[in-house]
Amino acid sequence: MSNTDKVAEVTPPAYANETSVEQVIVTDEKRDFDMDKEALSVTADGEEPNDDEKRSLRHVAENLPISAWLVAIVELCERFTYYGMSGMFQNYIQRPLDGSEGRGALGMAHQGATGLTTFFQFWCYVTPILGAIVADQYLGKYKTIVWFCGIYLVGLLILVCTSIPVALENGAGLGGFIVAILIIGLGTGGIKSNVAPLIADQYKRKKMAVTTTKKGERVIIDPALTIQRIYMIFYGCINVGSLSLLATPYMELYIGFWSGYLLCLCMFAVGTLTLVLGRKYYVVRPPQGSIITDAFKALGMMIMNRNMDAPKPSWQIANGNAEVSLPWDDHFIDELKRALIACRVFAFYPIYWVVYGQFSGNFVTQAGQMKGHGIPNDLMQNFDPISIIVFIPLLETLVYPAMRRMKIPFRPITRIALGFVVASLAMMYAAIVQHMIYSAGPCYGHPLCTASEVDGTAQGNNVHIAIQTPAYVFIGISEIFASVSGLEYAYTKAPPSMKSFVQSMYLLTNAFGSALAEALTPAAFDPAIMWMFVGLACASFLCGIIFWFVFHHLNAQEDDMNALDADDGMPDAPIEEERRQSMKQ
Repeated sequence: MSNTDKVAEVTPPAYANETSVEQVIVTDEKRDFDMDKEALSVTADGEEPNDDEKRSLRHVAENLPISAWLVAIVELCERFTYYGMSGMFQNYIQRPLDGSEGRGALGMAHQGATGLTTFFQFWCYVTPILGAIVADQYLGKYKTIVWFCGIYLVGLLILVCTSIPVALENGAGLGGFIVAILIIGLGTGGIKSNVAPLIADQYKRKKMAVTTTKKGERVIIDPALTIQRIYMIFYGCINVGSLSLLATPYMELYIGFWSGYLLCLCMFAVGTLTLVLGRKYYVVRPPQGSIITDAFKALGMMIMNRNMDAPKPSWQIANGNAEVSLPWDDHFIDELKRALIACRVFAFYPIYWVVYGQFSGNFVTQAGQMKGHGIPNDLMQNFDPISIIVFIPLLETLVYPAMRRMKIPFRPITRIALGFVVASLAMMYAAIVQHMIYSAGPCYGHPLCTASEVDGTAQGNNVHIAIQTPAYVFIGISEIFASVSGLEYAYTKAPPSMKSFVQSMYLLTNAFGSALAEALTPAAFDPAIMWMFVGLACASFLCGIIFWFVFHHLNAQEDDMNALDADDGMPDAPIEEERRQSMKQ
């Protein structure tokens, strides 16, 4: 029987006479879920690979469905807003309004600015827990994102209104800023915990499948590689969005902070509109009721019995507790155990996020201590996303495929450990640059002293601002390995009903990193900051090495852990082409 015959044989009667893909894309969460349960479960050549084929055949990834690209556009707009806005915060808070150090607003000096920007980062990565609970237990990912987009817009509007010159001159700046970042942090948290799993939800295949390429090569379509590709592209879109920092520093310098914030507000409105108008294209999962509550109950049973299998109904029966009624099955507990493994992996991430957070805070201040040659100090941040945009296509189209052809595994644990090591190089380079600044005149160890002022504006020591570039490049490369792999790990290791919640646990590590960075704020002064960079370099390097030794055994279990999703009741395939073929039948 041919492949198309098989498709026709299992096509649900409700869809048999349809002629358009658009007509069968659901617009209601319940219908979408029902379709998932009824949908096709086919492989490219009608068979799954055996163990020998898994070892001998090349593994490949599939292309992204259109709905995944729409989600990526929404994230691009949100990140455009987030980075374009927060990238101006250091100067907005630090420098006085029309003061001697150039255009400013709140005048809270270096430590005050670092403290508030670090708090904002912390808040943005605590709130995803709330967004995850709302999505997984009450509204579902899509509706949660829409509601939190509305909250985000309110915060942006407050930020714009309180940053205009009249508002700043009348003392509304600080109060308005604090209210705005609290509301914006709530909005971005609700979005971040859901948009990353939502984009991966658009891809439907759960099991490996054998197919033949146009050149006649038999290969294996590997869902894990497709998820990896999805998050590489997703992260690339994030960093395309973050190039807003090419525009907002100049708007800040020549027009005012309010203009940059207004641009961010307009871009976010575009993303929200895309989210709403593209509704019919998305694969949307309904909420699963008390799933979060059930998970915590199961965890409590594990702790009380000191056995991770204790919440399983089969374990309860085997131990004479047949009368106990549990709202889950053994498979759910296996998935929960896998999620706990992911959370153990995430425990090392706070150190990485302390390092990562330097590029939007202390690196900006460092750039301001150097000769700018007409380049705004907060413009240098753009070399981070630029490096990511350059290296992601190189890795995805050249390096990773070449490694797969040579049968060289590059599993998530390995990539994460490498990300920590590369991040340590960024910190070491930043320490070297700081030493160069202190070694140069006219201010030496006290940058921005009166000796460097020209027309009342401090110019920094005689070190070219471009020397800072490699620090941002190292940070960007480390993100590709550590941050992208973390997103991928959070999705693939989470139970299908808890994708947003596990994603929020991953994002929470960023909040812990921000808390650690907040504790380091007292060291954010000259010349102690140079030694802070050295300490972070050592900490990141050691964490990468320890992480590898503790978790490298999980690389061998990767396929087995990912295979648990194959039994989640969702369809193995249907990708859009398979749907289209079935509609024709």
